[in-house]
Amino acid sequence: MNAVFPMEIVITPNTTYMLFDSSTPRRIYTDGRDWPQNLEPAFAGYSIGHWIAGADGRLDRLEVETRNMKGPRDFETSGLPVHEDNQTVVTEKIYLDKAKPDILHDEVTTIDHALTRPWTVTKSYRRERNPIWYDNNCAENNNHVVIGKENYFLSADGLLMPARKDQPPPDLKYFNQTRR
Repeated sequence: MNAVFPMEIVITPNTTYMLFDSSTPRRIYTDGRDWPQNLEPAFAGYSIGHWIAGADGRLDRLEVETRNMKGPRDFETSGLPVHEDNQTVVTEKIYLDKAKPDILHDEVTTIDHALTRPWTVTKSYRRERNPIWYDNNCAENNNHVVIGKENYFLSADGLLMPARKDQPPPDLKYFNQTRR
């Protein structure tokens, strides 16, 4: 829920979508489903939520639990890794500020074996009533090349180069080799 660029929230009867300008949509299932079995881990994990009514009876808080996040990954922007067991659980309470309804709060609690105790932070987002949406494709000009299970780099002169010290060259057996 790091929103550096605009974010849009779309609420439907069974799913709440968090649409970020720079990543895939986040789906929070609110239809009462159970956790699926044998689910393939995903970058954004799998989120199940439910709406909570306030004192006035309006459904005004979304409580979410996210599990099944794919690793390896970092805990946050400092680069601190989460535990390699990938058993992270993130809970959230998402609600509008009662005094300032253009402020959205997200109280995020992370439970992970790399931490000595659960870690909670509240993030606040300001509503922009007339956002400007623009194309933000971070894959553009990506010079990384994956061959098999190895990551290589395309140099400025268009040549394939290693991405790490002592990396083996790629297997080129399916390419015509020119002999000098």
